[in-house]
Amino acid sequence: MGKVKLLLDVIGDLRSLADSLQAVADAVADNGAAEAELTTTKEPEKAGKAGRAAAKNTAKKDAKAAKQEPEEKPLTLEEVRAVLAEKSRSGHTDEVRGLLAKHGADKLSEIDPAEYPALLAEAEVL
Repeated sequence: MGKVKLLLDVIGDLRSLADSLQAVADAVADNGAAEAELTTTKEPEKAGKAGRAAAKNTAKKDAKAAKQEPEEKPLTLEEVRAVLAEKSRSGHTDEVRGLLAKHGADKLSEIDPAEYPALLAEAEVL
C-alpha cells in the first residue's frame, strides 16, 4: 500500500508541475507578444539612418494603402432584390417595374449583374 500512495503523490506532484509550467508558458507568451510589439516600434530608432529610411518607406506604403478605397464586392441578385422589394412594398411598384424595363428586362433575374450598381442607384432615388 505504501507504493500506491507514493505513486499517487508523484502523480499529484506531476500535475501540479504541469499546471505551473503552463502558467509560465502563458506568461512568457504574453511578454513575448508585448516585447515584439515594442521592438517593432523601436527598431527604426536603433537601426540608424538606413532603418529610418526603410521605416519611412513602409509608412508611406501603408499610408497609400490606407488612402486607396477597398474594392467593393460585386452586388448579388439577392441584395438588389431585397432593395427593390422594399421599394415595391413602399408603394413604388410601378417605378420598380419601370426601372427593370429601362434596363431591358421584365424580371430582375434577366438583368446583367454589371448593371446592378446603376439599378440600385436609381432605385435609391425612389
